[in-house]
Amino acid sequence: MIYIWGRYSDFKEGLNVQDSKIKIENVVASSSLGEELDLEKVNRALDRSEYDPDKFPGLIYKLEEPNTSLLLFSSGKVVCTGGVTVEEPQRSVEKVKRLLNENGIDTTDEVKAEIQNIVASYDLENEFNLNSLAITLGLERVEYEPEQFPGLVYRFKDSPVVLLLFGSGRMVCTGSKSEEQLKGGVEKIEDELDKAGLLS
Repeated sequence: MIYIWGRYSDFKEGLNVQDSKIKIENVVASSSLGEELDLEKVNRALDRSEYDPDKFPGLIYKLEEPNTSLLLFSSGKVVCTGGVTVEEPQRSVEKVKRLLNENGIDTTDEVKAEIQNIVASYDLENEFNLNSLAITLGLERVEYEPEQFPGLVYRFKDSPVVLLLFGSGRMVCTGSKSEEQLKGGVEKIEDELDKAGLLS
């Protein structure tokens, strides 16, 4: 079964992608501050940070604007999650870098957030029989075990995007690293479903 770092059960209001119905739910990105970090010192410098090395090796820091969470590790590596636009991870990492620098903690001069996964939701506006859908899409590219999970997992041959389709027509897209990949995955599944006569 596929794991999604995001809140696929909570289709909160996200940002439209290129004026489509695709709504970004969570953007996960990685970055590096370029220097090893003394997390005890970082914990003192950042208000509301959480650091308990006995439970977790990283420091957790939540921003209010953008509304993201960052994991900082002693190696200088950073993971950002919770963004609802592809720009928010970069803004988040830059903000943390600035806060650290203001508190006398050295970092690299420039930071770059690299997107690792975009989780988005989409409504196909059609209800489906998932057993029939699994056969239509091709069993070799489908995972469907309704006794374990109510959705159908669909993998493309030539795209990193993975889809979870539900009988209601709601769909979760994961695995893309850009809005272009995300939009391409949605367009491909709509095209396949339309050719099979499953979209009204």
